[in-house]
Amino acid sequence: MREPELKPLVDLPIMANAAQRILNQSLDAFVNSDADLAAKVIQDDRLLDNLYEQILRELLTYMLGDTRTISRAIKLIFIAKHLERVGDHSANIAEMVVFLVSGKDVRHGAGAAAG
Repeated sequence: MREPELKPLVDLPIMANAAQRILNQSLDAFVNSDADLAAKVIQDDRLLDNLYEQILRELLTYMLGDTRTISRAIKLIFIAKHLERVGDHSANIAEMVVFLVSGKDVRHGAGAAAG
């Protein structure tokens, strides 16, 4: 980015690491037919959802406070949204693993915590 840094990036690297971790875990759960690990992935996706909401709120506050930050903030919002989607796709893989291993349909939150 050619523009100055909007703010120190704290939550975005945490989010990127979490997205990478749960993607790897969802693939491990699939390869090893591990329903317990898959249930953990589904639970951990909520962390990404919460981080995304926190980042969105914070960046919206910046944009409302100073319209010159809009361009930079929107770029960061897009990055955060794509990382959140990695978590969603990882959770989808994990839900299918739970179904394949146990026959339980945990999609859409129906019994996701029951693992």
